[in-house]
Amino acid sequence: MDGGGRFPESLSGDAAGRSGPARLAGAILGRLTGRGTSRSLSVRRARPSQRLSERLPHGAGIVAVSVSAAAVALAGFVASGRYDAFVAEQGRPLDIAARVAGFGVERVTISGISRMYEREVLAAAGIDWRSSVPFLDVNDVRGRLLRVPLIAQASVRKIYPNEIAITQVEREPAALWQKNGEISVIAADGTVIDAMRDDRYASLPLVVGEDANTKLPEYLALIAAAGPLAERIKAGTYVSGRRWTLKFDGIDVRLPEVDPAAALARLVRFEREAHLLEKDVIAVDLRMPDRLVVRLTEEAAAARAEAQKAKKKGAAS
Repeated sequence: MDGGGRFPESLSGDAAGRSGPARLAGAILGRLTGRGTSRSLSVRRARPSQRLSERLPHGAGIVAVSVSAAAVALAGFVASGRYDAFVAEQGRPLDIAARVAGFGVERVTISGISRMYEREVLAAAGIDWRSSVPFLDVNDVRGRLLRVPLIAQASVRKIYPNEIAITQVEREPAALWQKNGEISVIAADGTVIDAMRDDRYASLPLVVGEDANTKLPEYLALIAAAGPLAERIKAGTYVSGRRWTLKFDGIDVRLPEVDPAAALARLVRFEREAHLLEKDVIAVDLRMPDRLVVRLTEEAAAARAEAQKAKKKGAAS
């Protein structure tokens, strides 16, 4: 307003077509904000919506098609079984990448090995040249080792960059058990812990027959009771689930069901006095407490029969 109470500008409009009240409001706003009416607020308009093809980077469609084709090819590769063959030959892709980076398994240290061979431990653990240290599952390897009957305890750890350390505790073999023509290695409690594959266990005691493995403590006690004859016992057969027959260098010694140790003591005495086991016998029956029954070889039996005939003939003349 001027000194006469009039507005210096017309309220009815201006050259730009704005109404008087609009210009008045603009002037008042300019004074309140300290800005002139010639400045305006900057407002960013929303762009009109674009199609997806316009918003994607140039060449994105080609990339998408390539990725889809690769996925289809990979699915076919896996479904055909060729992936499994590739893994069996070269190892898992992650292991291959780790080997290329210098983390392949180059050394395996095995502690506590006694009866097993190193190659058997590695085969049981599933570790070979295709393995890598970063992607080796130590829990899986330990589980594999514990499935071997001969291994009682096992631990596995990684030593970067290229080593695996295995510590195991083996069960102690106590005897061999033959059943149905097959020989197994058993622990002291009769548990089968290995198969008889070579001569590593040839010096162990041998028990034969159904349930003979569970009666191993009885058999070992009989060997101890045999005293000086113990080394000559080659095997023990558990007969009908009741008694033992011992094999002495080709001679069967049949023991009674009750107190077999006492019967063995009798045999030790006969051997000391008459060298019974040195004679041409194939079996000694100790099942009767008041007598000893001996079965001769065919040659010895024939010779004895001839001798008896000659003796009778001489007595008759």
